[in-house]
This record gives sequence, C-alpha cells and structure tokens, in this order.
Amino acid sequence: MIRLMIWVIWLGVGALMLAACVQPIQLTVQAERTSITFLISGDPADEDAYRTLVDAFMTANPDVQVEVINIPGQGDFSRRLAADFAASAPPDVFLINYRRYGPYVARGAIEPLDDLLARSAQISRSDFYPQALTAFTWGGQLMCLPQNMSSPVIYYNKTLFDAGNIPYPANSWTWDDFLATAQALTLDLNGDGAIDQHGFGVEPTLVRAAPFVWMNGGEIVDDPVAPTRLTLDSPESRAALAWFVALQTEHHVTPGAVAEAAESSLSRFLNGRLAMYVESRRVVPEFRRIDAFDWDVAPLPAGRRPASILHSDAFCMAAASPHKEAAWRFIEFANTRTGQTILARTGRTVPSRTELAEAPAFLDPGAKPANSRIFLDAIPTLRIFPALATWNDIEAAVNAELTQAFYGQISLDEALRAAEMRSAEFLR
Repeated sequence: MIRLMIWVIWLGVGALMLAACVQPIQLTVQAERTSITFLISGDPADEDAYRTLVDAFMTANPDVQVEVINIPGQGDFSRRLAADFAASAPPDVFLINYRRYGPYVARGAIEPLDDLLARSAQISRSDFYPQALTAFTWGGQLMCLPQNMSSPVIYYNKTLFDAGNIPYPANSWTWDDFLATAQALTLDLNGDGAIDQHGFGVEPTLVRAAPFVWMNGGEIVDDPVAPTRLTLDSPESRAALAWFVALQTEHHVTPGAVAEAAESSLSRFLNGRLAMYVESRRVVPEFRRIDAFDWDVAPLPAGRRPASILHSDAFCMAAASPHKEAAWRFIEFANTRTGQTILARTGRTVPSRTELAEAPAFLDPGAKPANSRIFLDAIPTLRIFPALATWNDIEAAVNAELTQAFYGQISLDEALRAAEMRSAEFLR
C-alpha cells in the first residue's frame, strides 16, 4: 500500500514538472503588408526628400511597404517609365511633370483621381492652387495630384555681385536691366582673353524661352487648347526669341557651346563661376549645401506684360496597378498638410496647397532663399503648355533647333522654319 502511494505521488510530481516545462506556444499573426513601387527622378537631395516622405507614410501606415525607385536624369527616367508600361509592369505610383504625362493619359495608362479625391476625408480640391490642378486635368478629368508648383526664377550669387559692386536684382527689373547686369558680371579675370566668369547660364530650350515670348505679347501655338501650328515666327514671338538668342550670339554673357559641354551652367553656378542661373524651385536643396558663397533668388526680368510658366510635378497612379487602394493612400498622405510640409521643409517644392505655401514650412525666414515669396508672387502670371499626347515630341523638335540658333550654328530664322516643319506631324 505504501509503495502504491509513493508511485502515485511520483506520477503527480512528474505531471506537474511536465506541465511546468511545456508552456503554451504563443502565435503572433502579422497582417500581410501590401508592397507598392514609387518611381521618381532626381538628384541625391531629391531622393532624400522623397524617402523622408515615404518613411513618414509607412510609420502612419504600417500595412503598406513603399519601394522608392530613383532614376536620375529625365531621359533615363522617361525611357524606364515607357519600358515599364510596355512590359505591363508599371510602377504603382510615379512622379511626373505635366509636360510629360500626355502619352500615358492618351492611352489610358493613368487612373483618374476625381472620384478618389471627392471621397477623401483628408484632402479636397479646394486645398490646391487651381493652376496646378488645371495642368493635370485632361478631358475634364483630374488625372494626377500635383504636389508642387513653381515658376522659373533667377538664382544669383550675392558674393559675385558684392565683389563687382553690382546692385542686387530688384523685383521690378527689366530685360535691359538684366542684360546690363549680366554684361557687368561677365569677366576675364586673369587677362588671357578668355572669359572666366559668366554673367548668366540657361538651357536654350522652349520652356526657358517661353516666358519671354509671352512677356512680349507673343504665343507659342495658334490655339492653346487645340493647336494646329507653332507661332514662334510671329513678330512678337520672334523678337523675344531674338533677344534670348542674342544673350549668347551677340552679348556672350552665357557660356558658349564648347564651354557648356565642358562644364554645365549648373556646375559653374555651384562652383562660384556663374553669377546668375535660371531654374525652378527644384534646385534649392542642392543650393542649400553651398557654403562658399551667399545666394538668393530674383524674379525673371519683366517684359511688356506679366508672364511666366508653370513647373509642376504630380503623383500619378498606374491604371494597371494591382494595389490601387494602397497607392491612393500614399498619394493622399503625400498631399496632406503633413506630407507636403515634409517636402516643403527640404526646400524642394513650392507647395501646391494654398495654405501651406503661405506657412513657415515654405516661407521660412531662416532658410535660403530669403526671397522665397517671389515664387508666390508669380503664381497669377503662370501659364502652361498645351495638353497634348505629342507635346514632348514638339518640345524636343523646337529645343534641337533653338539650341543650334542659341550657339550660332544656324540662324534664328532657319531654326524657326525647321522647328515649324519638324513639329507639324505632331500637331496634325
């Protein structure tokens, strides 16, 4: 009997020990994350800004993974985007300028966003500048959501101005004022007969010349809605282009073709050997890294009437995306006050949200450029190029001819005739 009791006790103790050793297995089930791709094109500063935005989105939306794909260089970006669509593997979201999105809209490759925007509890149409929304409206539908807007401005090296005892550009300066300033800052510093410091740098392209055409009362095309031909040969348009081309061919205030090929005007400005450079807001993050000299921005010199051109990029959703709900959540977040504030603080953008453009995130008195308000002052004067599937081809044709005229390789009249002929097939 005693042996039986001992045996029972040992069985009980063994059971307790076994129970103590074998703990219940805790299973943690994580929801599957949706992965989307986001295609951009930019320099390292641009990429840093958008990765910061993506990180903030993923923190707020842990069920979505966003892969940022940066293709530096607009040419490479355009080829990659076209190839991805051709292979039926487009990015879920991509960032593109309104001058470049036409071919994708025309073939139904972009998902319209009107209904999604109308149902959003976080953003609404009234939050945005109408000029930016208009640029991404096609056939009455909002195709992409603009995250920024800008005018071209004159970036100037204040240190070079000070060294030459040249007054800084006034907000009301004219074409004549601008030319005189550029001439005064174009210098042979060592007396060897070669220019070491140029007064101005510009890409000889239609997007850079267009504001001057419009300022002079000219037009780019005969009908901005349904164009049938270029009108660059009208007296007003031609006179503006002649002034633009003469900056190089007659006044030599910009680097020549060989000098520009050896070192771009952007590089010259960064290195302190170019007094003025024209660009949109996009270069500010890179320029904020300059510590060798001081700089600021001025408006384009004024012509007969106020005019400038819109620069705007937008978030577009691929119609073929298998993850449209997640893609829209990212686009929506990027254009909330929080999302646009992240990009505005980098200096990269002029916010497309009206309230944010007037906020310290953009008009930060402690951040360069000091004269940021000129971007806002230009908004009422902004115009856009026509919404055409073939506009990119038209620009490329005009740019090729205008570049040759700018560097004195052909006459302006030859360039205009060739541009008219080459663009005709894209305007039919």
